[in-house]
Amino acid sequence: MSLKSDIVRFSKLCYKNRFLAATDGNLSIRKAKDKFLTTPSNLCKGKLTEKDIITVNSRGDKIHGIGIPSSEFKLHKYIYEKRDDVNAVIHTHPVFTTAFAAAGIALDKVVFPEIFIKLGKIPLAVYATPSTDEMPESISGYVKEHNAIMLANHGLVAFAATIEEAYYITEKVERIAEVSFYSRLLGGEKELNELQINKLKNLLKN
Repeated sequence: MSLKSDIVRFSKLCYKNRFLAATDGNLSIRKAKDKFLTTPSNLCKGKLTEKDIITVNSRGDKIHGIGIPSSEFKLHKYIYEKRDDVNAVIHTHPVFTTAFAAAGIALDKVVFPEIFIKLGKIPLAVYATPSTDEMPESISGYVKEHNAIMLANHGLVAFAATIEEAYYITEKVERIAEVSFYSRLLGGEKELNELQINKLKNLLKN
């Protein structure tokens, strides 16, 4: 499969699973040192085709393709600059995760062992105006230590070595947001204690 087909596949999965609505969100892949593939602005990700994918350079200037590159590429660009191990970025608006972000609540309680091992805590970046330099600045304190960051009043950005992994991170975060939401209706999550957390940290060392 090609990188363009990967973007189309996971864009449609994001739309199908309600991580995106209408023309929301954006996905990108690092193709080379100064070449990136990105979704266009103002196009439903459920209707995306390979011919819609745009190639841009590290400044976000269009190299090839039809349409306008994603207006959020500044956020993607910043992540690529700070993380050599990252080759894919997915920015979405999943319902439960975005609800927590809109309420100003980070998913930073250690509740789920597998999530702590895989992702650690999910931080919440301060509000930033979309498509501006405020977006990269808002995640600057988290980008090196985390692969998923909630964006206040906005949504979620997830990133990884592959777009498949970035998608699965998105899916995991949305699931823990949903479970956390329902847990709070039942009286609140029961956080792991220090001993339990230390045992998980020891697993990470091995």
